[in-house]
Amino acid sequence: MFKVYQNFKTGALNMPTKNKFTIFKQVMENIPPYLVSRLAKEYEVDKKSRAISPWSHVASMVYAQVSHSLSLNDICDSLSHHEAAFSTIRGAKPPSRNGLSHANRERNGDMAEALFWEVLASLQHSHPKFGIDRDYCGFPRRFKRVINVVDSTTIQLVANCMDWAKHRRRKAAAKCHMRLDLQTFLPRFALVKSADSHDSAEAGTLCSAMRAGEIVVFDKAYVDFEHLNELHQRDIVWVTRAKENMTYTIVKKMKCSGKIVKDCLIRLSGQQTQNKYPELIRLVTAMVTVDGKDVQMTFMSNNTDWAASSLCDLYKARWGVEVFFKQIKQTLQLADFLGHNENAVRWQIWTALLAYVILRFIAYAGSWTRSFARLFTAIRGVLWSRFDLYSLLKSCGTAKAPPRMIALPEQLYIPGFAG
Repeated sequence: MFKVYQNFKTGALNMPTKNKFTIFKQVMENIPPYLVSRLAKEYEVDKKSRAISPWSHVASMVYAQVSHSLSLNDICDSLSHHEAAFSTIRGAKPPSRNGLSHANRERNGDMAEALFWEVLASLQHSHPKFGIDRDYCGFPRRFKRVINVVDSTTIQLVANCMDWAKHRRRKAAAKCHMRLDLQTFLPRFALVKSADSHDSAEAGTLCSAMRAGEIVVFDKAYVDFEHLNELHQRDIVWVTRAKENMTYTIVKKMKCSGKIVKDCLIRLSGQQTQNKYPELIRLVTAMVTVDGKDVQMTFMSNNTDWAASSLCDLYKARWGVEVFFKQIKQTLQLADFLGHNENAVRWQIWTALLAYVILRFIAYAGSWTRSFARLFTAIRGVLWSRFDLYSLLKSCGTAKAPPRMIALPEQLYIPGFAG
């Protein structure tokens, strides 16, 4: 008996179709054409545009992020080598090293921030389902409310060059405080500043635009009882970790089961905290699996109706913001800065967030099912190639399916012979 092998992958390779424009131009087309010029006038950036236009500046900074450029020379040399292709992107011109450095240092960084929010709003307006259909495995779907996750990431800088960002004795850092919509995995509020202030001082600003009925989850670094009381009065459900030195009296104990160790209602008894938060607080202690080991954690919330396990699941979902920061800092490599000035750092952080949103939209429009890192590497490798972007995404991938083996061969019938 012979073994029969059948390969269903034979034939021509699935190559992307050609396009008269480069991949990078197709990426940049997701920015509305009128937007940069309007914002340049609004923030008076156009008055400082001599050698490099606002659009050329924005395009160069986005290119720096999607190409993993290492320095100003790297950006300028690469764009100069592809000057003809770069000029097809709405007339953009390659900047000089000094020109790009001066633009990052002197042009108002608020324009980069406004550009990010305007592009995000434009994409969500034209495609209302953008982000909503994202399948994040850590999203607790039984909650039919908006779940906000608040956290910050510290971006290490060079201390001896950046006096504005002095963080510790020999370190300098900037902080990006983020309020992330866990369902869409898109930012709803972001704050970029030096890392010298405590996280709790920024909590009020981050949550100021939240609406009644929404849920917010944050780490204990953001705990400020006066702010928590304000959220409670606004009918916003909050969940966070309890501090070890918190003093309180137990008002009511509730039944516990499973991994829930303690579930009770408490009232703060500290001299200052009881005045800042006079209402009852739900306190839940549970065994949580961390790195394969059970660890006891204590959570608190202003919600007294939901199951204790639901509050634990909400805090577990906070890990989504860490995944977001990983995509920004590791995939887009938001760690190598092109300038030491505070304004230059803000320009780079906001254009990195802009690049992230554009890539996420491309993933949505192209029905991309793989990871964000795989999408980024697929696009970065062919920025100056003339392929159709979405055709490229469909044909992306080097792994081929193995040949299929048929265990039992089909019977061969020959006329004149008995079976």
